[in-house]
Amino acid sequence: MTEASNKKLQRWLAVGLLVAAMLVVSLVIIMPVVNKGLELHEAKNNLVFRLQQYERILARKDAVMASMKAIKEQHQRRGLLNSQDTGALASAEVQEFIKKTIVDAGGQLISTQALPVSAVTPGSALSTASKQSSIKNEFSRITVSVRMTGNSEVLRAVLHKIETSTPLIVIDQIDIRPMRGIRNRTTHQVELSNELNINFQAVSFMRKQPE
Repeated sequence: MTEASNKKLQRWLAVGLLVAAMLVVSLVIIMPVVNKGLELHEAKNNLVFRLQQYERILARKDAVMASMKAIKEQHQRRGLLNSQDTGALASAEVQEFIKKTIVDAGGQLISTQALPVSAVTPGSALSTASKQSSIKNEFSRITVSVRMTGNSEVLRAVLHKIETSTPLIVIDQIDIRPMRGIRNRTTHQVELSNELNINFQAVSFMRKQPE
């Protein structure tokens, strides 16, 4: 092999070593930097995606809150709920309304009794009358037990007046029994009576007061 060939071979070896050195440097230094850059880019994309998700959630939250406020305002305008400040005042208002209704219809009120105020639960009368706003424990149930007498026309008038009232009053657990007849002093026969013994519960609702 001539001297020129040796020099040429040495140059190629030098070039090869330089390329190899550059590859080693790339693998050791440049590639980790590139990989780190790719990781940061992916992390940035993930953060942007999550931020967009949060923005969409917040936008929906505002819409939901606005809808809930509109529903509550609608029910307040309709006057379905008792507006008294306490359960005792609400019970007294219901009892006074029941008394006047029975007297105006020509019946006789025997007694009224306010039962303990309780929280509304799913499936209650309020859920049937107003499903959109019947959230568990958001409302209180005002219950008055009523005993009265009257004929069927009186009963019909009383029930109609109560169930079309504002605030909302619902009839629950009604029990109707005919009154015993009176014995005729002349014929000594028991004459049938048109009067009825009527027991029922009148249920009203109010927004639950903070404890």
